[in-house]
Amino acid sequence: MTTLPLSSLQVVGVRYVGDRPAPGDERALDAYARAGVYDAAGAHVAIVEPRFPETERTDNREVNLGLINGAIADAVAAARREDRALLLTGGNCTHITGILGGLQDAHGPELRVGLVWFDAHGDFNTPQTTITGSLGGMPVAVCAGLAFPRWREGSHIVAPLPTDRIVMVDVRNLDPAEEALVRAVGIPIAAAAEGFPGEPLGPTIDDLATRCDALYLHIDADILDERFTPDHSTKEPNGPDMAHVLAAVDRVMATGKVIAFAVVSVYAGGPNREIDVASGKELVRGGLESWRRHGMPKLSDRN
Repeated sequence: MTTLPLSSLQVVGVRYVGDRPAPGDERALDAYARAGVYDAAGAHVAIVEPRFPETERTDNREVNLGLINGAIADAVAAARREDRALLLTGGNCTHITGILGGLQDAHGPELRVGLVWFDAHGDFNTPQTTITGSLGGMPVAVCAGLAFPRWREGSHIVAPLPTDRIVMVDVRNLDPAEEALVRAVGIPIAAAAEGFPGEPLGPTIDDLATRCDALYLHIDADILDERFTPDHSTKEPNGPDMAHVLAAVDRVMATGKVIAFAVVSVYAGGPNREIDVASGKELVRGGLESWRRHGMPKLSDRN
């Protein structure tokens, strides 16, 4: 496999929570730009912020999530057609469908994309397994073709993501029926660091990488212990610290197959804003520094 340096980075900034606009800098996008965190890629940086097509808004959230993710997919595809590394910031986990849809737009649905999911939660619920009914707990299941086809199709996902191309890291709080579904379809759960529950990260990631053309590394900030994300709406105790998470990120980047990277759900609008934003900056900066060291795949070398 040939790896390429990060010569050009496309940042897709999402100023939405689901399909609703986020007020001000609630998603920390302006804070990232002011701090210069994107410069850690050592590459030319372009920033685009997709917009929801308000004239098409409906009363159906499934349809609306497809619309905002369709706009994200357009931005992702445009970047990938120019061989740019892809970073999504802002937003939340409902926006992963736009990343995958955009990759399929640019490279075709036959591209073997693997999803590496860093999160305190699996987001693998369906309407039949969910306790809360929250659509924010379902996007990985949507990508896999298990729920909400209009959301998935609106996001430009033609081929659902096979469950054997998903690795979950940490997911320390799974609903019971959700965990049963994760286990039933064979998605491995890897430990965020030594001493935490889960399979060893290195071999699990290496196995995924050998079976995929490219990887999408997704980080929800709540993978961190709650002291690092005190204003996060789904913060969880007993999680890894920043050093553990960044070491795990580096292990994924070391495969040389990461083509898209996301850091989402950093809340910059609460009383502990400084702590949450500092964590977001460190996740973005640390991830980009690692990506810069290891490079990205040249997809024309697909086997």
